[in-house]
Amino acid sequence: MTYTGDVSVGGPADTRELPGLTITKVAVGPMDNNAYLLRCTGTGELLLIDAANEAGTLLGLIGDVPLARIVTTHQHWDHWQALQEVQQATGAKTTAHPEDAGPLPVTPTDLVRHGDKVSVGDCELSVIHLRGHTPGSIAVLYDADGRLAQQPHVFTGDSLFPGGVGKTTYGSGYASGRPPANGPDDFTLLLNDVIERLFNPLPDATWVYPGHGKDTTLGVERPHLGEWRERGW
Repeated sequence: MTYTGDVSVGGPADTRELPGLTITKVAVGPMDNNAYLLRCTGTGELLLIDAANEAGTLLGLIGDVPLARIVTTHQHWDHWQALQEVQQATGAKTTAHPEDAGPLPVTPTDLVRHGDKVSVGDCELSVIHLRGHTPGSIAVLYDADGRLAQQPHVFTGDSLFPGGVGKTTYGSGYASGRPPANGPDDFTLLLNDVIERLFNPLPDATWVYPGHGKDTTLGVERPHLGEWRERGW
């Protein structure tokens, strides 16, 4: 079956095979959150991105394979409702950015910042800090040690979706905090980070896995960056 990334709550997961890594996407919970289970094909080790909801569903996907780590992309409650239960059931390490660690129900084992690496088996993912949706939102990028340099894969949480960046206080009435003193508002901060840290260094073929809804690519979204800035959300 060809991967589409088009999943729905209560429906089947969707899986794709990459060099070194298998990605399984599932939709969970009343906010239709995406959770992503990554498996290193060399070692079998598992990593979960956003234990958002429906712990039973997530644990069913994990099965009897050891879960090494849970990465939480940001502090908003809908992205960690199953975190405590899944962590307790698996003993997995937990990872988040320090600026978003406080509200989480589990104190992170590892705090990561922009440019850090997170491993799952033989595979490494790069941490990209994208400020604005929340202070400590992160994306994680996989390029198979350069073998996928022409088509990397990036998990963006709620910082980038098909059709725009994530919601912010000043962009569309939802997010955390106030704009930095004498600095850009949250929307401008987020859009600038997304452009400078995703669109500028990465190619059009980069596959984007968001925190809700369907996948996209940077090439599909790139022509609309000016439109997003003009509309302010």
